[in-house]
Amino acid sequence: MKNFKGIALLFLMSAILVFAAACGNSNEGGNAEDSGSGNETSGEASGSLSISGSSAMQPLVLAAAEKFMEENPEADIQVQAGGSGTGLSQVAEGSVQIGNSDVFAEEKEGVPANELKDHQVAVVGMTAAVNPEVGIKDISLDNLKKVFTGEIKNWKELGGKDQKIVLVNRPDSSGTRATFVKYALGGATPAEGITEDSSNTVKKLIGETDGAIGYLAFSYLTDDKVTSLSIDGVEPTVENVQKGDFPIWAYQHSYTKGEPDGLAKTFLEYLQSDEIQNSIVTDQGYIPATKMEVQRDAEGKQTDK
Repeated sequence: MKNFKGIALLFLMSAILVFAAACGNSNEGGNAEDSGSGNETSGEASGSLSISGSSAMQPLVLAAAEKFMEENPEADIQVQAGGSGTGLSQVAEGSVQIGNSDVFAEEKEGVPANELKDHQVAVVGMTAAVNPEVGIKDISLDNLKKVFTGEIKNWKELGGKDQKIVLVNRPDSSGTRATFVKYALGGATPAEGITEDSSNTVKKLIGETDGAIGYLAFSYLTDDKVTSLSIDGVEPTVENVQKGDFPIWAYQHSYTKGEPDGLAKTFLEYLQSDEIQNSIVTDQGYIPATKMEVQRDAEGKQTDK
């Protein structure tokens, strides 16, 4: 009888151990599942992120940042302009986590391009823009160069009003300026004129100044406050940039110092996601890089994809 009770007790203890082990396994699986679920529902991106650079990129990155912060209330993303040179310098020195640029880092003197990681967010088209009262809507590349180098000084020489030409330029640090000089002016240095740090201010000045001409990204040409110019009869449209028919365009780069991590990595992945590429990127007048039929390298050589 004693042996029977001992066997029964041993059996009972074994059963308890098996049951306890099973519960432990169940809880372990439940914790992993809960952890994964928690990451999806309550593990939103958080922290602070500083971004600076290209003013041509600012509307795009700012719109994406605002949408990202709506979806991730614990994240704080500050987007400043200042020009591509500023963005590249600041990300290289570590004062911001992302530096936006209209030009390849290799094109900017004094920037340690080998230390930076390029994330091509989109493509931007740019063109010359004039005060609506100037009286022209198309210009040849040759005449555009003559206007910006001061060889042509009055709009009547191009069939416009008898009005002095007023140049509105961006500073040397501007990627928009670098792109315009490279692809519109053939590398020629613009003559002296008004110089402004921001594309918003450039647009405002062109619209308010008789005889003014400057250059802007397509994303700033969404109303009739300024008149965008066709180049050699080719209209400044997204489609013409995609096909390689319109000459003035550039990649929109977001640079990090080395491989990004944390909030910078999460936000850059968000910027390059199909959701943003097919909504904010196109809505803002930019072009997803994947939809380009041509490509360019840092030297400016354009080839078919």
